[in-house]
Amino acid sequence: MSKSSPELYFHVGLGKTASTFLQDRFFPKLKGIHYTPSNIYRFFPKIIKKGSYDRYLFSREFDRQFYDETQKIADISPDTNIIIILRKHDSWIASQYRRYVKNGGKQDFEQFIDLEKDQGAWKQKDLYFYPMLEFIKEKFTKQPLVLFHEDLKKDQKSFLDRIANYLKAEYNISDINLNPKHTAYSDHQLQLVKRYSPIDKDNETHYSNRIWTFITYRSKWIINHLVLYSANLIPKSKHENLVSVEHQKRINTFYQEDWNRCIDFAKKYSA
Repeated sequence: MSKSSPELYFHVGLGKTASTFLQDRFFPKLKGIHYTPSNIYRFFPKIIKKGSYDRYLFSREFDRQFYDETQKIADISPDTNIIIILRKHDSWIASQYRRYVKNGGKQDFEQFIDLEKDQGAWKQKDLYFYPMLEFIKEKFTKQPLVLFHEDLKKDQKSFLDRIANYLKAEYNISDINLNPKHTAYSDHQLQLVKRYSPIDKDNETHYSNRIWTFITYRSKWIINHLVLYSANLIPKSKHENLVSVEHQKRINTFYQEDWNRCIDFAKKYSA
């Protein structure tokens, strides 16, 4: 028999912090809580209202949609337990940039996150994590679980144990495939997509029709991946670094205070 008000847990991202690994390999293996796959996440209000289970876990990686989407959760239940995973700003935005290029983005890394004029595809405000933590603290009554991606890389088992303990769930480590979820595309491949793909993500047309959106998305996906997989036929250049190390250092300096505040927040308020 399910409770009238089920116990809710939401993993709200961020993207590029092992979200796909958790959604595909870890969360489905948990025992003692019902995990709803991310591909039907948008139906979470109906799923909760139906109340077939006592305890629910939902997962969806929010980045620039964080405040709007997290507010929707708070509107339904401010007693929700929130899980959020953060990653050092410089490596996080570099990973976001690689995805941007893979999907047809044309801006250089220094343009993508512009620390001087703030005219890039991603804005400076999009990289401030501490306000996200303050938002969670303000909107929800339960103590959140704040984790850091770097800790997953150091000790996978301890990282997963912290999540399982927060969820009051169990799992067998032998059931979890701990190998990397995706093999990263090389700088050579991504440079070729950036240079030769006819897709321009910054000037793409958005459609209200979901079916047409899916068709156009898959068409672009096929075109870009044809370029990616043809890269081995093209000689490599000596200078093919997609992400400027110097710009990463500037990003790290720019957001250092924000990162320090996130660490302090986790020490004080994280479960």
